[in-house]
Amino acid sequence: MAKLINLEVFQRFFRSGQVGGFLLLICVAISLIIANTASKENFETFLATKLGFGAVNYSILAWINDALMAIFFLLVGLEIKRELVEGELSSVKSAALPVIAALGGMLVPALIYSFFNKGAETADGWGIPMATDIAFALAIIAMLGKSVPTSLKIFLAALAIVDDLGAILVIAIFYTNQIHFEYLAMAGGILVLLGLMNYFGVKKLVFYLIPGVFLWYFIHHSGIHATIAGVLLAFTIPTNETDVKSPLEKLEHFLTTPVNYIIMPIFALANTNITFQKEMLTGLVSPLGLGIIVGLFVGKTIGVTFFSWLAVKLKWADLPTGAGWKHILGLGMLAGIGFTMSIFIALLSFSEVLHVSQAKFAILTASILSGVVGFVFLKSVKAQELTTERSLTTEDTK
Repeated sequence: MAKLINLEVFQRFFRSGQVGGFLLLICVAISLIIANTASKENFETFLATKLGFGAVNYSILAWINDALMAIFFLLVGLEIKRELVEGELSSVKSAALPVIAALGGMLVPALIYSFFNKGAETADGWGIPMATDIAFALAIIAMLGKSVPTSLKIFLAALAIVDDLGAILVIAIFYTNQIHFEYLAMAGGILVLLGLMNYFGVKKLVFYLIPGVFLWYFIHHSGIHATIAGVLLAFTIPTNETDVKSPLEKLEHFLTTPVNYIIMPIFALANTNITFQKEMLTGLVSPLGLGIIVGLFVGKTIGVTFFSWLAVKLKWADLPTGAGWKHILGLGMLAGIGFTMSIFIALLSFSEVLHVSQAKFAILTASILSGVVGFVFLKSVKAQELTTERSLTTEDTK
């Protein structure tokens, strides 16, 4: 009788969440290949294909970036709310750290970019290195598995959400030509309704998800990036501090698999299509390229680490459980993965095609550098800790 294949290793790997990170990286590679082959035009035509009807007739790319990503932000928002209620962010000091760290991670890169581009025609791109791509950053930290404490993953998610909210505000204030306040008012009305349902104990998820669709629609039409609707909706979903499974936990459990294994890979496939040009290489050492690369890789690391240190030193915040300063330093490196939001701001910053292309390539370069260095550094921190623990154990037994 033939021996059955042992699937335990594969099943354990799949359950660990690391496979989502690998799928994401594979889709990034496929997207880059497509963008630099004869398939490029067909792929772009496909992404530009309109789907929908009436006021919701958008391109496939728009559905991915505005609708599917809102679902991703909904999941992240659910995780953050759960941690605020009963987890790593439940104390004021713990919750304050990612906010303060995100502030540093936005200010320092913007200042670095402005230093390189002062008086240049590319000066308006100061918002580009402010953003952290929450999807890719979380994918990289998920690939680290148990090499980093769980609290660090929650900290990164919270930091990235605050960072993205900051980027959305920057876009709304400095890069948006017009905000439609009537749509914002309607979105605000739905948000109040959702809050009242939570207050009066409505538990059925359908009563939150249906208004949530309208919340997304109104925010989308207001001129503000629609993904913020996911976070806002998440914070209205009911939860509890007991062992009884809450509506929030049910929805979080339901969304985890499709977000990690379907939505994020599709997102990466659609958004990494950067066509390489020789002018991009010279752009890396231009004020534009240096401002982005140094801003994202160095500025994010310094900003997140220094502001975190300052907050802890002044006793405004506490470090995440089980995390040390090396973890915060490595996390600051991962925060330098700008990618999607950075590219989005670049498109709003420049009208010249060459500047947009150079900015995209610089963002990709800085994001790869930040992701690889951050991953290797955090992996080595775990290895160093294990070595130290073993040496201490050996000394104790002597």
